[in-house]
Amino acid sequence: MITRRLNKIQSNFVLLLSFSALVVLFTYLYWDNDIPYFQRDPFVKVKKYTPFIHNELVKYHLEKYTPVLIALMQQESHGKGGDPMQSSESIGLPPNSIKDPNESIQMGVKHFRKILTYGQEKQVDFATIIQAYNMGIGYINYVAEHGGKHREELAKDFSLLQVQKHPKIYACKKSLFKSRYPYCYGDYSYSEKVTKNINSLTASNK
Repeated sequence: MITRRLNKIQSNFVLLLSFSALVVLFTYLYWDNDIPYFQRDPFVKVKKYTPFIHNELVKYHLEKYTPVLIALMQQESHGKGGDPMQSSESIGLPPNSIKDPNESIQMGVKHFRKILTYGQEKQVDFATIIQAYNMGIGYINYVAEHGGKHREELAKDFSLLQVQKHPKIYACKKSLFKSRYPYCYGDYSYSEKVTKNINSLTASNK
């Protein structure tokens, strides 16, 4: 009798714990500042930087690329941290060395302008230019030598070349979950991800 009562108490306790966990999960997923989860704008954090990005691009008469830079920032950081454009590495510094978002945007725009200008000179497609934001200007040269149009296969090949040149610097572990191994240099699917961001951003602004 006592054993049965203890089992019942334990069962009720487990049910109460499970219910509490569901309530917490529901609150976390569905509510943030009174905004239902499925109504949130995934670009809300990066959009707050729109005026800064636009004004910086205006300096170079490139303001039409504002949505592109917002999409790049979304892919780089989702608008979080002191270096939301992840510009530190583009100026030869370790990741996240920049702590000021305004400086990050300034450097990010300069980096974008550099690869855009060079990409246009080398007559590669815009997808290559986007990929070069992640893989560097060397990727533009590589694509120019292989038809002028970005393909994921080219990005993978370029990544492997960089890994072979600097195996100790560009190393990543093989894993069953979302591993980029053996393509440890850059993100070979970066251009596709940013393009998807651009399309989502355009749709959300309609």
